[in-house]
Amino acid sequence: MFRILKNIFSKSDNSQMENLIKEGALLVDVRTPAEFAEGNVKGSINIPLDQVANKIDRFKGKKYIIVFCRSGNRSAQAKTILEQKGFNNITNGGTWQDVNNLINKG
Repeated sequence: MFRILKNIFSKSDNSQMENLIKEGALLVDVRTPAEFAEGNVKGSINIPLDQVANKIDRFKGKKYIIVFCRSGNRSAQAKTILEQKGFNNITNGGTWQDVNNLINKG
């Protein structure tokens, strides 16, 4: 239970996430397609939370993966799902705006 709460409420250090982005992390927006269409991070892919477990192949072979959503809640759930599937290179990026701001920084 603590691990679930920790994943939901903890966000990564922004400098660490910035480095992962620079190193080519796979950026995965787990919001719905409609939400994604309203605004998204350049270069990100949309895999809605309810499809994450069925699209494991999209994550295989990626050095780093950053998942994000509207509030950080669904991305925390996606991180947990992926960790349960054996991935250990997942970062909860929080909101899509947080990730977008890091990419557009400078």
